[in-house]
Amino acid sequence: MWIVTALILVVVATAAAAVVLYNRLVQLRNTVASSWSDIGVLLKKRYDLVDNLVATVKGYATHENTTLASVTAARTRASSAGSPGEKSRAEAAFGQVLGSLFAVAEGYPDLKANAGFLNLQQQLRDLEDQVEHARRYYNAVVRDYNTLTESFPSNIIAGSFGFMRSEFFESPAPAEAAAPRISF
Repeated sequence: MWIVTALILVVVATAAAAVVLYNRLVQLRNTVASSWSDIGVLLKKRYDLVDNLVATVKGYATHENTTLASVTAARTRASSAGSPGEKSRAEAAFGQVLGSLFAVAEGYPDLKANAGFLNLQQQLRDLEDQVEHARRYYNAVVRDYNTLTESFPSNIIAGSFGFMRSEFFESPAPAEAAAPRISF
């Protein structure tokens, strides 16, 4: 009789552990999705802000159409990138092109002194900090989620219910990792 009771307890404990692991996986998967969405919101604000910067620079530097067009094209590529890996690569390219926009602005003293332009620069600086914070949070959540999906015994539950490894939102290469220089 005690053997049957022990077997029932083992089955109940195993089932309870499986439920706890499943719920933890669901929680982390949803947190990954939520934090990726937060990054998307911040990047959308950044893209809109860059549009305003381009318009401001365009008013002062009308003959810099090549640079302005390349910034706009890079912004479009970055905003349409889907996965974290694609977004990482597109953001790295966007950051480089954005640096060229500020290099153009260096040649226009009136633009550098424009209060609207200075305000846009400060907003961009603030957004860059927020994006970096959101990226770090997202990557921390992805790390926890991936660890749980790959660790025993949760990997059995993860594999059984289709929990897939998430992709990190990598920072650009070290030479590109610095935020675009936006101070004058």
